[in-house]
Amino acid sequence: MPMRTIDGIGQTELRITGETLPCDMVLLSTSDPTGVAYVQTVNLDGESNLKTRYAKQETLFKMPEKEKVTGLIKCEKPNRNIYGFHANMEVDGKRLSLGPSNIILRGCELKNTEWGIGVAVYAGRETKAMLNNSGAPSKRSRLETHMNIEIIILSLFLITLCTIVSACALAWLLRHKNELNYLPYYRKKDSAGEDYNYYNVGLEILFTFLMSVIVFQIMIPISLYISMELVRVGQAYFMIRDTKMYDEASNSRFQCRSLNINEDLGQIKYVFSDKTGTLTENKMEFQRVSIWGVDYSGAKSQIEPVGYSVQVEGKVIKPKMNVKTDPELLQLSERRNDTKEGRHVYDFFLALAACNTIVPLVTDTSDPTEKMIDYQGESPDEQALVYAAAAYGFMLIERTSGYIVIDIQGERQRFNVLGLHEFDSDRKRMSVILGCPDKSVKVFVKGADTSMFGVIDKSLNMNILRATESHLHDYSSLGLRTLVVGMRQLSASEFERWHSSFEEASTAVIGRAALLRKVASAVENNLCILGASAIEDKLQQGVPEAIESLRIAGVKVWVLTGDKQETAISIGYSSKLLTSKMTQIVINNNSKESCRKSLEDAIVMSKKLMTVNGVTDNTGGSSEASPTPVALIIDGTSLVYILDSELEEQLFQLASKCSVVLCCRVAPLQKAGIVALVKNRTADMTLAIGDGANDVSMIQMADVGIGISGQEGRQAVMASDFAMGQFRFLVHLLLVHGHWNYQRMGYMILYNFYRNAVMVFLLFWFVLCTAFTLTTAISEWSSMLYSIIYTSLPTIVVGILDKDLSRRTLLKYPQLYGAGQRHECYNAKLFWLTMVDTLWQSAAIFFIPLLAYWGSSIDISSLGDLWILAVVILVNLHLAIDVIRWTWTTHAVIWGSIIATFICVTVIDALPSLIGYWAIFDVAKTATFWLCLLASVIVGLIPRFVVKYLYQYYSPCDVQIAREAEKFGNLREVGDVQIEMSAILGPQRR
Repeated sequence: MPMRTIDGIGQTELRITGETLPCDMVLLSTSDPTGVAYVQTVNLDGESNLKTRYAKQETLFKMPEKEKVTGLIKCEKPNRNIYGFHANMEVDGKRLSLGPSNIILRGCELKNTEWGIGVAVYAGRETKAMLNNSGAPSKRSRLETHMNIEIIILSLFLITLCTIVSACALAWLLRHKNELNYLPYYRKKDSAGEDYNYYNVGLEILFTFLMSVIVFQIMIPISLYISMELVRVGQAYFMIRDTKMYDEASNSRFQCRSLNINEDLGQIKYVFSDKTGTLTENKMEFQRVSIWGVDYSGAKSQIEPVGYSVQVEGKVIKPKMNVKTDPELLQLSERRNDTKEGRHVYDFFLALAACNTIVPLVTDTSDPTEKMIDYQGESPDEQALVYAAAAYGFMLIERTSGYIVIDIQGERQRFNVLGLHEFDSDRKRMSVILGCPDKSVKVFVKGADTSMFGVIDKSLNMNILRATESHLHDYSSLGLRTLVVGMRQLSASEFERWHSSFEEASTAVIGRAALLRKVASAVENNLCILGASAIEDKLQQGVPEAIESLRIAGVKVWVLTGDKQETAISIGYSSKLLTSKMTQIVINNNSKESCRKSLEDAIVMSKKLMTVNGVTDNTGGSSEASPTPVALIIDGTSLVYILDSELEEQLFQLASKCSVVLCCRVAPLQKAGIVALVKNRTADMTLAIGDGANDVSMIQMADVGIGISGQEGRQAVMASDFAMGQFRFLVHLLLVHGHWNYQRMGYMILYNFYRNAVMVFLLFWFVLCTAFTLTTAISEWSSMLYSIIYTSLPTIVVGILDKDLSRRTLLKYPQLYGAGQRHECYNAKLFWLTMVDTLWQSAAIFFIPLLAYWGSSIDISSLGDLWILAVVILVNLHLAIDVIRWTWTTHAVIWGSIIATFICVTVIDALPSLIGYWAIFDVAKTATFWLCLLASVIVGLIPRFVVKYLYQYYSPCDVQIAREAEKFGNLREVGDVQIEMSAILGPQRR
């Protein structure tokens, strides 16, 4: 793709289809005579559907090779909004408006267009793609955050140990100050009268403190961070390779895009889910239609075996998708304007075919006499509506920047597109102004019922309006997505007023969006209602079962959707999110004060319902009854007044008492606000899952973000921590892999603290017995290899492969997931118990050989070899006791580490250049050596055996009960285990 500069203007000429654009470029001309260019923005927003970009008609035939092109483009400052562009262009004395449809952004690819010519307006770091290149925010594991607190405690403990040694050394020096001349390490004067190996008390204490830090520095487990990363890589490998999370439909595997929060998957308490494309398939099917108060969607509907087709240049063109049609409505659509009903049907389907941004692409088929028309668009809803219009004989054939061509019952008609007001979240509707073949000008509008009924002329026919409202309610109750369609004819004076206002607003560089909304609102009023459409978005496979499993696991599922309330409630029932036993609290208000009152009343009601959970009987006992579940349903309008105000706290109090929260008509930032509401007020872990660009802010706000590879592109995937193909995979991800990852990582952190502390305490006991000189009995090589060879591999392998329970058990009893929510595998209590255990084990290892060899002539190196072997055997046996699922790899690394230690100690002592030459060969000949080794290990592990026995047999947790049942193969006999499991506590406030 050659770039060149023409007349001082950075101008890019595209000659090859498929090249990636290196800058943001305003389109001037294309190979298409109508000025249309088709671009793919997959590199920018992940969406693979083709989008249209248009060159202005005034520059369409200006070729820089043939004539000099001069002009001036005034555009806004560089910004990261990839969906907006405000500028104007002055050419030949005319000011032309430029918008998002006139610019091709960096990273886009030209498709189905031979070449294009344009002006580069942003380049380098100022392009919108580069300004958006910030990546997902970095997230830190909750377990790692708590671990850092323990490391700070260990650091303080290290300073305490060093201080104790220094204080003891000071006391010893002061007590023996008169004997220092006779001691080899503290002799003040040598024969020459010069100072030897002694400075003064102050410096000696300072050096002692610094040497203590060097000797005891292993207390700070620096290698733990490396081990954790290796374990996470191993865990991610097995998650990616899990066939249970492979989606055959999209041929996509599970993706682990963030390696530092694997263990957080086992502690999730709240799941915030989008609905469309996440719980549902986002494959829209046109199901029902109401036109002029008549519902054409009875049992007579059928699938056309062939579908509507048209003849173009001797070839048959058919729509790519067939749509369910109603025979009666099909007959009416063929009558055109012959009857009153036919006129309404004509206008309705004309609106569906014209009021959109769909791009029709004609592709070849295996049959040379047939071609297929594929409707490409950013919205699956629009695609479904255009395919429906084609099925009823209104086939969109061609779209340019100035007109569209629609085949209406075999007759091709051209409609001039005089203006287009695209959909926005404020108006919640879109409109198109068409110049019709009969020279009339009409505005067609479609949008959400909440926005459309406010602009309908209610004086025309209230019966039609009421009938349409009734049909909309019926459609929404079935979980269908609805749109209302309206139109009106513009007089010449109305069109002129609109056109002048539209041109003025379109050419504004500052405040263009607000001006265009004002212009749109002026023309989108006093509409005649034509009807309503209903599109079905089916639930994904396994969604009801997945939500039920999560509910049993103690995970609260909140659904945040942009759909209307009735649709969301219907999907809630079909997905088992809502049940008939739930009491629904609905908050739909239009002011702050009404929201406040509704929240106060709802909190009182929820407290009354929650008092059912304990009823005292006559005998003085307490008979437990489950509380009445409460479901909160709130709309986006109410959230406008609640979020970022003092009402947030009341909303949180109410929501925390509810089993289900369903938010309807919410904007993307409101989704993030709801997640922040919970995240900032509780210590519970949050997870957000979605599939579209409107879910990105929610995904990034949550502790764990999951993107669904769906129909709305890959924007959610690119912003997520994990990605998968179906919502139902969330059960395997959380209940299985999340549980395993949390259990493994929690144990691995505690074990690393333990193994390092045992070594440090062993060195500390030795320092106390050697006049606090920081002399070590263990060789420097063994001290260094302790964390590299002797004990490193077993903890990493166990952290990757160990499984406390099988997949089958974890899926059968979702309550077992509560272990992570209750922090059973890693908490402050376990940390301090581990530290106490290290004190005992280090004392056993140190004092048993010391007492056994007391009064003997054993040298310090031989005793050091005994101690290092005992420590390595003890910590590896400690790990072996806790291993639940043995594999050949686990056997190899645990027993191999012990063997490797013997080999390394032997090699080190066989080198004459090192201290302790031949020590192991001398001491290993005696029976006392082996007896001390055996006794140290047994005595060190006895307390752990006793505590483990008492705990598991007299106070077992849910996981241990399930493990025992699994071990003896009698899971069928413990069917009540799901009733006996520990209660999952409510949210903990920060």
